[in-house]
Amino acid sequence: MQLECREERWRQLRRNPPSRTGLGRRERPTRSALGAAAVAGLLLLSTGVRAQVVDLAASDLVDLTHSYNAQTVYWPTSPSAFELRRLAYGETPGGYFYAANAFCTPEHGGTHLDAPIHFSAGGLTAERIPLRQLVAAAVVIDVSAQAAKDRAYRVTAGDVRAFERAHGPIAPGTIVLARTGWSRRWPDRKAYLGDDTPGDASKLVFPGYGVDAARLLVVERRAAALGIDTASIDYGPSTTFDVHRVAAAHDVPGLENLTNLDALPPRGALVIALPMRIEGGSGGPVRVVAIVPKPR
Repeated sequence: MQLECREERWRQLRRNPPSRTGLGRRERPTRSALGAAAVAGLLLLSTGVRAQVVDLAASDLVDLTHSYNAQTVYWPTSPSAFELRRLAYGETPGGYFYAANAFCTPEHGGTHLDAPIHFSAGGLTAERIPLRQLVAAAVVIDVSAQAAKDRAYRVTAGDVRAFERAHGPIAPGTIVLARTGWSRRWPDRKAYLGDDTPGDASKLVFPGYGVDAARLLVVERRAAALGIDTASIDYGPSTTFDVHRVAAAHDVPGLENLTNLDALPPRGALVIALPMRIEGGSGGPVRVVAIVPKPR
């Protein structure tokens, strides 16, 4: 089964592309807005513990997102994958260049967000997740050494407590990211998932969170979100998806298929994870970016 895109509107646009002067006044940023955004490149953000000033000029921006393309990894039982369909490309009768595409994708593939409703009947849908859970200070729990020895490794409560002994307590409202090192296997489906049999999710083997760690982070530490650089916050062999269920029951979203977590410090980064605002969605593609202060 393939997803179908409704293209009539795009066909109309192709026949009658918008003019360059078609932008309304409301779509143009004002000088005052541009000036405010440019002042020293500073952002004042609340991390839930104290106000945090982020100096963009003294920070690196790290993209934690895989691109969507024909190689994007989806769950083996996904009915389809990412599709990009060209609708227009080239010079128009008006003498200017114009390009437009239509795309189709299941919600849960590539770098994406799991909304709580994904595993909880009363959970938040994608558009209802508070922005404070998607823009927050982050910690990175590095279990790449353990995962290198055991591809079915699960982050434990002991790993979380060891992190806190080394780097301080995890504050409420923190986005917690587990680094397994798995993103280097992307987009080789067999290496990444452990099996590449179409339509069969029974042989998957990759790291994830353990349910004891999930309960500690979600219930006791009150994490804003759980993220990981594998295909799921639950480990590959899971058939009951306990970590998803624990997180969803407390309206904590998941961020899956992240990359470049090795470029983030254990703490100190600010993560911005903004998904497509799909009304009623159980998740969706997400662009995840980290703001990392440069060493002084």
